[in-house]
Amino acid sequence: MAKNDARRIELADAGITVLAREGSRGLTHRAVDAEAGVPTGTTSNYFRSREQLITGLFERIWQRLAPTPEDLAIRASAQPSRELFADYVRDIVRRLTTNREVTLALYELRLEAARRPELAASLGERQRAGLDADVAFNENAGLPGGRAEIALFHYAIEGLVFDRLTSSIDPDTPTDDVVDALVDGLLPR
Repeated sequence: MAKNDARRIELADAGITVLAREGSRGLTHRAVDAEAGVPTGTTSNYFRSREQLITGLFERIWQRLAPTPEDLAIRASAQPSRELFADYVRDIVRRLTTNREVTLALYELRLEAARRPELAASLGERQRAGLDADVAFNENAGLPGGRAEIALFHYAIEGLVFDRLTSSIDPDTPTDDVVDALVDGLLPR
């Protein structure tokens, strides 16, 4: 059977849906086949092993959560400021919370990686690359904050998003207000 990129993406998206809904234990080739509405065995033609399937899901998650080139261009051409940085953080939080299924799947994979060292290494590399990209963007855009501040924002954003996607400790406070407080508290003046 000839493999094509569109089918691979379709299967990865179905895998994300299964993972978000059923958790890591529910992620099987058959479950992805059923979710995608394809014949049994199709997923295993594209992702030969569970490890390959998980790697494919990681790749697709990063694609779906990435900022658009237009968003990056707008921010890169804007005057550097704390407000611009806060806008960038709000955009990250928005992408993570509006793509709820994708973010839940990412959390499931992170939990799986906590139990499986071979996945932890792969995920760790991707996360460090993401941090490096954020630091480079900040530097190129002239935004305030260095590597330490960006890492702190990642920690804070992860907690905020986890809170907003699960049972929130403070659902009445608008997410943008929380982001503004994080920027004020973590970014040096």
